[in-house]
Amino acid sequence: MTTAYLEKLNEQQRRAVIHGVESGSNHIASPLLIIAGAGSGKTNTLAHRVAHLIVKGADPRRILLMTFSRRAASEMSRRVDRICRQVLGTNAGIMTDALSWAGTFHGIGARLLRIYAEQIGLNVDFTIHDREDSADLLNLSRHELGLSKTDTRFPTKGTCLSIYSRTVNSEVPLNEVLRKHYPWVSRWEAELRQLFAAYVEAKQAQSVLDYDDLLLYWAQMVSDPILADDIGNRFDHVMVDEYQDTNRLQSSVLLALKPGGRGLTVVGDDAQSIYSFRAATVRNILDFPQEFNPAADVITLDRNYRSTQPILAAANGVIDLAKERFTKNLWTDRGAVERPRLVTVKDENGQANYVVERVLENRESGMTLKQQAVLVRASSHSGPLEVELTRRNIPFVKFGGLKFLDSAHVKDILAILRFSQNPRDRVAGFRLLQFVPGVGSQTAARILDAIAIEPEPLLALMEIPTPPRAGDEWTSLVTLLETLRRADAGWPAEIGQAREWYEPHLDRIHEDAETRKVDLLQLEQIAAGYPNRERFLTELTLDPPDATSDQAGVPLLDEDYLILSTIHSAKGQEWRSVFMLNVVDGCIPSDLGTGTTDDIEEERRLLYVGMTRAKDSLTLITPQRFFTGGQNAQGDRHVYASRTRFIPATLLQFFETGTWPLVSAAASERSAQQIRVDVAARMRTMWK
Repeated sequence: MTTAYLEKLNEQQRRAVIHGVESGSNHIASPLLIIAGAGSGKTNTLAHRVAHLIVKGADPRRILLMTFSRRAASEMSRRVDRICRQVLGTNAGIMTDALSWAGTFHGIGARLLRIYAEQIGLNVDFTIHDREDSADLLNLSRHELGLSKTDTRFPTKGTCLSIYSRTVNSEVPLNEVLRKHYPWVSRWEAELRQLFAAYVEAKQAQSVLDYDDLLLYWAQMVSDPILADDIGNRFDHVMVDEYQDTNRLQSSVLLALKPGGRGLTVVGDDAQSIYSFRAATVRNILDFPQEFNPAADVITLDRNYRSTQPILAAANGVIDLAKERFTKNLWTDRGAVERPRLVTVKDENGQANYVVERVLENRESGMTLKQQAVLVRASSHSGPLEVELTRRNIPFVKFGGLKFLDSAHVKDILAILRFSQNPRDRVAGFRLLQFVPGVGSQTAARILDAIAIEPEPLLALMEIPTPPRAGDEWTSLVTLLETLRRADAGWPAEIGQAREWYEPHLDRIHEDAETRKVDLLQLEQIAAGYPNRERFLTELTLDPPDATSDQAGVPLLDEDYLILSTIHSAKGQEWRSVFMLNVVDGCIPSDLGTGTTDDIEEERRLLYVGMTRAKDSLTLITPQRFFTGGQNAQGDRHVYASRTRFIPATLLQFFETGTWPLVSAAASERSAQQIRVDVAARMRTMWK
């Protein structure tokens, strides 16, 4: 059997692909950690390993592949299929189609919870709340406990949900989470415990799970040895991408599935661990070798296929100063004379002007706008640049913005589908019932209370007398819910039925109804890609596509436009030219990210991630003065800053340093002639 597909891999990639793989499916490899540096072909290597397993006889139905987005899982599956076709020919499709356990941690968790629902006391028809719905449900508990009417301000629903989520995902006690991350909330610890207990009871009463429950229930499920063995024995091979972005809860799940590590492969880069605000911990990847010592093998991919050597030299210099890391220095065959630029400008307006000038210069030399990106530490940092781009009529797209599911009209349609599937879902029901004219919040609450105690809530809803002033609209809603409950039309026709009922309300509620209708038609097209309503609601909630019409100013897909992105949103991306704004202390590291050594180290990694997005050209910009919203309202909201501490003087050798705008010799001479008072000379003679 040919192994030509391995010939294009470098030596380290090939070692990672063939590690412990022998012909036949009985041999299960020892635990493997692949440290994959930025631009080192991580996705390609992992896809080849999966394909190599299948080619060598592994059962694709017994391979579990977990990524951090559904799109990444789909891309991985496509690559596996392409590789397998080189060896297996027409039979490849049969094998790769059987690779059905590829998805996100949360998506895989949801599937397993439905399979084992009865064994863990869970309603198999549970629905899943997104973050906004979770916050709304938690807020209901907050109101019922009287915590919204305290003498001093109780934390908002969003803050409460963040605290709950971090506590669950980090497996750290609440008091420690509050002390470390929310010290201003510590006085409310007892009330928060009471609130979270009420929130859990509300979710269970309504048969809903939130985003964090998908991991928490999974972890609790595999804490039972029998269930852990049963689930673990479903898979011969477990592979995890972006392991540096996992949290303690995800690590607990993996250790329970494969306690000895046999068949476990994790891929990641400790130098790109930048999501601690989501409770991710770099310790998972740093401690992996010790977790399975001495069985674990570590293979490092350090050849970079993306950036030029000068860019890598600067990035290596930054990350070399990290306190703790797997030792690796990225290298490449891509030589270049041009070093990364480190440019000092006067202020943010100067920064915006500089970027626009360079972007246009690049475009004139043949580099499209799409091949260029401007990266920022926080979304607000791009404000002055956005103004200048708009003024100069340069199209741009800003990533990290509104999600498709955040659109009110899309959430309305999903509420219809969710409530028809699980009529105990109070948040969905509360949203839906109030579309009917004459049904306000109090009436909706009374109706939901009445049907919640019934064994068949939807049947009970149909028997409720029509609310006053609701009339035919109520009858129309009840008929729709009955139709969706029977599911006679099948999927995806059901979403079309929901849309047809909703559109008259859309016309009544929104002035831009026609634009929003286009979104709903797109939603139907998306729905057609799922086998049933349950999978559609689950996957769309866990991994929503980006917004369309709700993202103001987005150009058509065939147009050229500049990319604006936060560094977090840029991870995994690459561009020919990259500009990084505000590379100064107070921004990188953020003034909110210097509380502990761990915080500072993550900020260093964030700079490294941004730098390694660049292929040919990298420019770091340091404004001497920039705007901040954190100053006193009566004082100046601008602060003076110095170059980031992550680029000390010892690293300047890796950069082409300069200021902008350039000052000519004649201008410099004129400036010297205009000096009215030589203060420096006075200071030198002051103490003589």
